[in-house]
Amino acid sequence: MIATEFRTVVDSDSADAREILASASDLPMRVVADAMTKGAVWLRNRHGFRRLRQHSVNLSTEDELYLNYDAAVLAQTCSPAELVQDGTRWSAWFKPAGMRAQGSKWGDHTTLSRFSENYFQPKRSAFIVHRLDLAAQGLMLLAHDKKAAAHVSKQFAARTVTKRYHAIVKGRFPADEHEHFFNDRIDGKVAHTSAQMRKYHPENAHSTIEIRITTGGKHQIRRHLADAGFPIVGDQLYGGDNSDELKLCASYIEFHDPDSGSRVKIERIPNNWL
Repeated sequence: MIATEFRTVVDSDSADAREILASASDLPMRVVADAMTKGAVWLRNRHGFRRLRQHSVNLSTEDELYLNYDAAVLAQTCSPAELVQDGTRWSAWFKPAGMRAQGSKWGDHTTLSRFSENYFQPKRSAFIVHRLDLAAQGLMLLAHDKKAAAHVSKQFAARTVTKRYHAIVKGRFPADEHEHFFNDRIDGKVAHTSAQMRKYHPENAHSTIEIRITTGGKHQIRRHLADAGFPIVGDQLYGGDNSDELKLCASYIEFHDPDSGSRVKIERIPNNWL
């Protein structure tokens, strides 16, 4: 079955959402239950529009149920994230490659936000305040209440958050004390990237470099390095090679704590990169 959205209207109070959607979609009950657990079922009623994860919710006549069924999305898996620091109202995680920042209408079971919600006991809400490519690994912040999310989001908007990245690229990157700058336009916006050599790996002619960006264009780092003749190892989009792992890591983040206002500095670099 191709990706399909099933919509149905509840015609009786206190009905079982799984039964209703199984009937509307001709899918087995177990498949609907799995999709519900993975965030592919939605409920629209007088209270709004939200994911529905439990079949035991009280439904009313004329409530709308949606099943966004995509077998390929629901079959996806990813490695677990690692909690690096818990600030109570925020948390910092090391996101593995293959884990998404947030979900879509088709599901959210392979996302950092959902992983975080299931990790903490008692449960905490998770708010995304910035992004990281699906194929990249590294540090990501989550906020756990709306005020903290707004506080950190404003820092990102004002560019007072410091972020650095490390990457392993093909070739011998220029080894001097100066940063090398790459500038162009991505999606109509000026994009700036700077990079410095950190270690050369003679056994495979690769270089570990440290990267800073002042803008956030799509695939900016990957595009700039590839255009300069130093594609990131494992970057199948921009000429790295066909390796399974993209060697790009968000390795450093620095921001103001929403409560104390003090500057928080967090760093994590994969083993053997330096």
